[in-house]
Amino acid sequence: MHRRCVGALIALIVTIPMLARLYLWFRGAPRIYERPEEVPARPVALILGAGLRADGSPTAVLADRVRMGVELYRTGKVSALLLSGDGRSSPYYNEPEAMRRLALHLGVPEHALQVDPEGLRTLESCRRAREVFGFTHVVVVTQRFHLDRALWLCEAVGIDAVGLAADRSSYGSRWFWWTVREIPASLMAFVEGLLLRLSPRNLR
Repeated sequence: MHRRCVGALIALIVTIPMLARLYLWFRGAPRIYERPEEVPARPVALILGAGLRADGSPTAVLADRVRMGVELYRTGKVSALLLSGDGRSSPYYNEPEAMRRLALHLGVPEHALQVDPEGLRTLESCRRAREVFGFTHVVVVTQRFHLDRALWLCEAVGIDAVGLAADRSSYGSRWFWWTVREIPASLMAFVEGLLLRLSPRNLR
């Protein structure tokens, strides 16, 4: 009996995060686009942070997100970019500023760029896009493995969001670990999003 209970517990620990991952994947899939020209027009592209190199420049993952956001701007799908990431945890680490410099280098004018240095988590980036910057309709720009989770969280805070996949490069073996990491992250996001949807403010 004891072994059976332990086996059932292990099965639940493995199965529940996988079910959350699959749920977010299926829910988000209809709103995810692969090419900028396919994306419905929105006022702004929300570009999520993804780390910096030792010299302070964007990683390949982050650079691809910025480039896809710039493509949305060039094709007229958005009129602004909201660059959200970690700009406060260290004076030597500023994702949004690195994103801003790259976007300027790629030809986006300063007036079309907004910077959020307090987007320390996906949920915070979504929440602040709504509550601080006032956006209710956005294009979320991140890699495909991350998009369904980001769309779920944006929806939970009251944003009508679609997603553009920023998969432009080969990211090597790191891609496997990011995909694996999304399994527990999806469960956490599912719970957070559900709690936000059930909060008294949203039920009024």
